[in-house]
Amino acid sequence: MNKKPYRLFVKPYCGWCQKAEQWLDEHRIAYQSIDVIADAAAFQEMVRLSCQELAPVLEAEGQILADFGPEELPGFLDKLKLSHARS
Repeated sequence: MNKKPYRLFVKPYCGWCQKAEQWLDEHRIAYQSIDVIADAAAFQEMVRLSCQELAPVLEAEGQILADFGPEELPGFLDKLKLSHARS
């Protein structure tokens, strides 16, 4: 099964965004970082997916985690693993 890569919508100079990237890097989780300030279409997509303008926003396997701190990532990713185990 070929999973789509995780997408992390970020804003430069956003401390929460930098912490999310650092956490994902430390846990060797592959993701695509998308700068929503440099790319207006990406910003609009982030808003469409998350229904808000705050970053970071993580899209992983069709699920959205919006405006989060890195401490929320383990629980979110564990839920993804559980849903796959049930499939």
